[in-house]
Amino acid sequence: MSLPALLAQHILRRPQRIGLLQHIAEQGSITAAAKAAGISYKSAWDAIDELNNLAAQPLVERNAGGRGGGGARLSAEGERVLRLYQRLQALHSEILESSDEPGDLDLLGRLMLRTSARNQLRGQVGRLVRDGRHDRVTLTLGGGLEIDALITPDSTERLELAPGSTVVALLKAGWVTLLGATAQADPHSNCVQVRVEEILADQADTRELRLALGNGQTLCAFAEAAWLRQEGLTAGSTVRAQFHPSFVLLGVPV
Repeated sequence: MSLPALLAQHILRRPQRIGLLQHIAEQGSITAAAKAAGISYKSAWDAIDELNNLAAQPLVERNAGGRGGGGARLSAEGERVLRLYQRLQALHSEILESSDEPGDLDLLGRLMLRTSARNQLRGQVGRLVRDGRHDRVTLTLGGGLEIDALITPDSTERLELAPGSTVVALLKAGWVTLLGATAQADPHSNCVQVRVEEILADQADTRELRLALGNGQTLCAFAEAAWLRQEGLTAGSTVRAQFHPSFVLLGVPV
């Protein structure tokens, strides 16, 4: 399976992330790789989550262990991406040498998608049906996981969406709500089972959570510290994450 165009563009524009993959291959640890790359542990995992979510298969596999003691290694796909990056670098150099205008690469960069949305999930269009004034797009994310997005028919046409189309679902962390054990899910919203991988301090009373989906992709969400204590949620806990289809924005590789 070829590397998705969006992932290829992403690593060309941000080569330090490939450097992080190289450090993981050499160090066998996220903590050590982050130190070697000169970034924080959290920044390292944010980068890995984004790459894993954009790739067809996870690039980094986490071994059992605590936050400081757990190891990590590249998957077979991660090793392939490292090899492919060498070829992309060669093509990049060739473009630089053949470009007539010094600002050509900056122009291309402005035309490529960059977003502030923390959650970026690669998937394919499974179903596409009209739902009132909107189109309901059902995305298959792999591992039997599906989520819905609501977009306008104009957006469907502009993005040239059809069953089988590859898309990236964008979802801000603040749009993801965690449900307590006794809370009723909204029947009109997406509701997915997730495992809490890590809880990080964000502000005094707020925590940032890394949530693992069953297919290997991850979500980022926020929750009040007091609510987490009330629900007894810690790393390793299972919880439901909810978000409305209208919050799911769609992008396609250019």
